[in-house]
Amino acid sequence: MAHILIASARPDALAGFIAALAQAGSRVDIAPSAKAAQEAVRHEPPALCLVDGDLPDMKALGLVSRLIEINACVTSAVVSPLSDAAFHEAGEGLGILLRLPPHPGPAEAQTLLAALAAIA
Repeated sequence: MAHILIASARPDALAGFIAALAQAGSRVDIAPSAKAAQEAVRHEPPALCLVDGDLPDMKALGLVSRLIEINACVTSAVVSPLSDAAFHEAGEGLGILLRLPPHPGPAEAQTLLAALAAIA
């Protein structure tokens, strides 16, 4: 069972995605801010932290960078409206597993879990 932390100020908009992760056997925790996500990673590092776009207190890529400083073993993924090419350029060097579209659903949850399993 993978432990996935979702840093999102809009968990209701991700309900289908979150349900699909849980249905696949993942333990999903929600952090409503970058500060809460950082505290969660310090307390109990997840297998993956999904950053849902820019949070109220920090931009997504800034949070990924901070999470690496806290625990470089925590894998990250980011929900972003950027194209794959633009996202790759913006996030280069951060080791982000993958970019998900702005409204991920069950299919994207399966894609994320497969990518996570591939590196485990």
